[in-house]
Amino acid sequence: MDNLELMKQLPDKCIDLTYCDILYNTGKNFKDFNDNLGTPQEAIDWYKPRLIEMKRILKSTGSIYLQCDSNLSHYLKVEMDKIFGIHNFQRDIIWRIGWVSGYKSKAKNWIRNHDNILYYTKSDNFTFSKEYIPYPTDYVRRDGRKPIGAGKPIEDTWNCNDIDELNSIEIMSFSKEKVGYDTQKPKKLIKRIIKASSNEGDLVADFFCGSGTTCVAAKELGRDYLGCDINKKAIDITLQRLNHV
Repeated sequence: MDNLELMKQLPDKCIDLTYCDILYNTGKNFKDFNDNLGTPQEAIDWYKPRLIEMKRILKSTGSIYLQCDSNLSHYLKVEMDKIFGIHNFQRDIIWRIGWVSGYKSKAKNWIRNHDNILYYTKSDNFTFSKEYIPYPTDYVRRDGRKPIGAGKPIEDTWNCNDIDELNSIEIMSFSKEKVGYDTQKPKKLIKRIIKASSNEGDLVADFFCGSGTTCVAAKELGRDYLGCDINKKAIDITLQRLNHV
């Protein structure tokens, strides 16, 4: 089902959290979907009515995270500033994908190794639970003493140091999470967002659900979930994964 059709059927202010690994508009024809929306302006024209609906159905305490890359992130942020309000822009989160090898490392350029996650809220009264990375057992401060507190607060750059391991499953050949769907994201990544920006029993939505990781992560964390994808393979994989949770 086209996500715009679904969103138009939903009531106002029914979603607590939206996370979408959207079409990046890379121009590539992947095995599982075509990632070509045309020129940047054509892509934004396609996204605009969907962004308007995403805002309408989001609760006043809700948050939205849209994951993309530099093909689209700058254009998308300008449009989201218009629709959600620049004052509701919270962070441009940088997710480092992980170690790079193979053909990517041969580029005659700086090696691209991150995605952007644009984080907006509906208002300044939004749900957020600060998250921490526990200190390693052998960690000591400069003065030699053990640290106190919950750990190191998570920054807006993810998977960028030794204690914040959050690699893409695409680069891990033997990951047990892999379900055979292009651009699948790791549960650990999406669970971080769900735990920070929703509470148990909240409704988490993903309108580009792909392999269904958002729905699976939400179910495992005690949230309700709503997933949508126009690709039948995506729906089949998502249902199979949910039945095993």
